[in-house]
Amino acid sequence: MSTAGAGPSSKVKVGSSQPSEASLKRKRGMFQKDLHHMMYGFGDDANPLPETVALVEDIVVEYVTDMVHKAQDVATKRGKLLTEDFLFLIRKDLPKLNRCTELLSMNEELKQARKAFDVDEEKLVSVD
Repeated sequence: MSTAGAGPSSKVKVGSSQPSEASLKRKRGMFQKDLHHMMYGFGDDANPLPETVALVEDIVVEYVTDMVHKAQDVATKRGKLLTEDFLFLIRKDLPKLNRCTELLSMNEELKQARKAFDVDEEKLVSVD
């Protein structure tokens, strides 16, 4: 049995929601600078190999894409995608769930602080 005809395209699943290789090439490199810093922060070398950063980027993009597709499937009954759809998907992974709820509450606090700051700034401008 010969595998000479089996190329990279033979690994693609039919009906898969995975983006095509052409669309991945357009997005490749978008997160590499951030991932480079994150990898260093988590204990990697100060200058990780570009191939490693590219691989981590591919994994991250694939994970996020998969999560968004699953969240869209959960949200189809309601008709719109909400933050709670993502929380529902990670409900059994307590460290991720706790971190997400922490970040969401911190984001809400920042919004309220900005709103209070904008109100104070408007009062100062109207006094002048």
